[in-house]
Amino acid sequence: MNGQCLRTIGLVAALALALPAQAAGDLTAGEPIRISVRLGTTDGLHRFVPDTLAFETGKLYALRIDNPGKHDHYFGSQGFADAVYSRKAVVLDASGRDLVQVYGPVRRFELEAGSSMEWWFVPVRAGIFEDLRSTRTHDEAGMKGRIEVR
Repeated sequence: MNGQCLRTIGLVAALALALPAQAAGDLTAGEPIRISVRLGTTDGLHRFVPDTLAFETGKLYALRIDNPGKHDHYFGSQGFADAVYSRKAVVLDASGRDLVQVYGPVRRFELEAGSSMEWWFVPVRAGIFEDLRSTRTHDEAGMKGRIEVR
């Protein structure tokens, strides 16, 4: 190696030591991107509002799921659940305070009428998932959704 290469290597090493020791992919740092979806409507319609959700791989999200209606609803997409790393799911009280935190992989949530939760996740695989559903009968009533991960 010549002297110029050694000086360049030394400069890169010095800069690396001066930088904070935090990985770019550290999921414990920073605030999530917050997105909301409602299951059903206050007038009893079986709908996801909005019915299309979009996310980007490698970003931390907190998806707030609210059920403002009169019926219990599910939120589930097998394809999307397989394409994310779930950090946690949080059951919220009426004021938005955490009541319960669940850690590990999740596939589907059932929300009673009037309840709310948050699902914290990082999409790890891109795709279009058109299998967002509640129940078969709600599906037949028009409660279908689409999730896109770029």
